[in-house]
Amino acid sequence: MDTFAFIIHPIDPKRDVSRKYPLLGKYLSEKQINFFSTFFPPVYLSEIEGIVSQATGKQIKGWFLACPLTPRRMLELPEKMVYHKIIQTGQMAENLGADILGLGAFTSVVGDAGVTVAKSLDIPVTTGDSYTVAVAVDAIKKAAELMDIRLESATAAVVGATGTIGKVCAELLADAVGELYLIGRRADALQALKERLEQQGTAQILTSTSMDVLSRAQLILTVTSAIHDVIEPQYLQPGSVVCDVARPRDVSAMVAAARNDILVIDGGMVDVPGPVDFHFNFGFPAGKAYACMAETMALALEGRFEDYTLGKDVSRARVEEISAIASKHGFYLSGFRSFEKEVTDETIEAIRRKAKTARRRQN
Repeated sequence: MDTFAFIIHPIDPKRDVSRKYPLLGKYLSEKQINFFSTFFPPVYLSEIEGIVSQATGKQIKGWFLACPLTPRRMLELPEKMVYHKIIQTGQMAENLGADILGLGAFTSVVGDAGVTVAKSLDIPVTTGDSYTVAVAVDAIKKAAELMDIRLESATAAVVGATGTIGKVCAELLADAVGELYLIGRRADALQALKERLEQQGTAQILTSTSMDVLSRAQLILTVTSAIHDVIEPQYLQPGSVVCDVARPRDVSAMVAAARNDILVIDGGMVDVPGPVDFHFNFGFPAGKAYACMAETMALALEGRFEDYTLGKDVSRARVEEISAIASKHGFYLSGFRSFEKEVTDETIEAIRRKAKTARRRQN
């Protein structure tokens, strides 16, 4: 049986440590968890069973492994130390017999985005970013439809547009919307991306280093690597959709508390084919996974045991290829979730009603 392994790590330190070690999560402070994560070894979490291709009937199994470092620790420590801890976790995957390794959350973006890790291991590695892009763009298009936003005339924004995922998301959205804002920290990098997209897409392209322009967008896709939230409720217009692909989140929890007239969705939730049992609660309903996890699984089902998505450049061709592979085997965009909760049809209808009321008040 072909196999895979996937590395996760504590993003919300107290909550995520509690999933494996309830007492540590309860009694240690976030500051203590950040400190001790430097010295904690890689952790075996669970065996994953029951993934079955809808196309071929092939079955695979895998493992969840944890790199103990928190996002804050990954940014504070010397890069070489962070690589060493991720590579140690990858070596655990090799010892288990994994045929391919997926890097999750900050382990996929730190340093050179998986290149050094892949060179240090004897098994192929992927960050899962290609399928993350495909699912995020599909999700925001589906959400636009449900919120009665016409894509071809909509104003969209990509926050973190010059990052690995942001660039390809922007390229795909530039073909679909009327106007597209590229938002990031470096004006020169934004301008270079703008010039490239103007040659390829149909949308009017604008750039900004300020979040203020989000008030003009109906569709916002946010993909930064910040360790704190960057999108606050005052930036957003009634009836808008925000797809948050970043982990840790880019969207402040205050948005959900203060604004009941916008739809915030977590990017990248996918249904996994077969009676999958993860034997570990990572915060999703049964049978559902992050798109980055699904990329690793789909490659294992396809028998594509090669370094797949690595580095700071993700190509559109690779996004389209992994989307086709995943679809073939039975992975597809699942329902929406927002701040760990299901987004129901009733929730969406309530948001639409409140958005109409808010727009009437503004007028």
